[in-house]
Amino acid sequence: MTPRKRKRALLLRPLAAKTSSAAALGGAATLQNPPLSPELCEVSPPVDSILPERSIRKPEKAKTNAPRLTKQSDRLFPGGAALFQRMFTRLGCEGRPPRFHVEFYPYTNLVLTIRRREEAVFVRFSDLLRQCALPVLEGAAALLLARIYRRRAPKVLVQPYLDYARSQRTRQRIQRMRRSRVRPAATNPQGLHFDLAPLFESLNQKFFRGTLSRPHLGWSTRGWRRQFGCYDPGPNQILLNRRMDHPLVPQFVVEYVLYHEMLHVKHPTRRAGCSLISHSREFRAEEKLFPQFDRARRFLDRLAR
Repeated sequence: MTPRKRKRALLLRPLAAKTSSAAALGGAATLQNPPLSPELCEVSPPVDSILPERSIRKPEKAKTNAPRLTKQSDRLFPGGAALFQRMFTRLGCEGRPPRFHVEFYPYTNLVLTIRRREEAVFVRFSDLLRQCALPVLEGAAALLLARIYRRRAPKVLVQPYLDYARSQRTRQRIQRMRRSRVRPAATNPQGLHFDLAPLFESLNQKFFRGTLSRPHLGWSTRGWRRQFGCYDPGPNQILLNRRMDHPLVPQFVVEYVLYHEMLHVKHPTRRAGCSLISHSREFRAEEKLFPQFDRARRFLDRLAR
């Protein structure tokens, strides 16, 4: 009996808040470690978004300027196959060890991917890990293998990678990398009914004493059902849902969503213990200073239904 061809993929993006969540295997799966809070949507790297109730979706992707590594030597991971062989044995994975093909790749975030095809396993590590210590690389390999072979990786083994991924220094490196690799989406702050540029200046003077530098502003190129705005600190960009650029949407609702994203500019995501906090107490307190906060939230809840 010929074994069926199997293809499994795993993406690890350790970018959000609190504990990890499981992702289904088979085809492609995504794990964000730790998971997202009800009103936070974070992708490569943390992107702060405003969402109603408990819905979560990915914000619109910005274009990338990631360098193309055409030479195999540029992607080489010296000793990568041997490292995965050791972790395969240490985790007690069943069966004969596959052939491991491991390389670095210029992702726009701290991303790890693994795909299993018959007797070979193909692994890509973000090139941010190129200069990392061996325990960090071993922890990343153990996380990938544990997921695809359904094993429980010892905490002492994976903790060095988790500490590295959640550290403020790593987050700063990610932001610097994204500034060079990610271009802001080609959008215009002038919509059909609302111009975000004067709204930003008005809110900046009223609530921030004119201290915020203006990021790239624009409307999403497609309508989002439940996400109304997002701030991506990499390309320094605020996008608002184009569904709000409508004559039936009150201006104070657009101003509130824009104000929320401006607060993310003022209060960046920070680490607190083992968690990453995007909506701190200071953030929430300032958010409620918006004069029509309750009315705007109720309108957005109705719009999301």
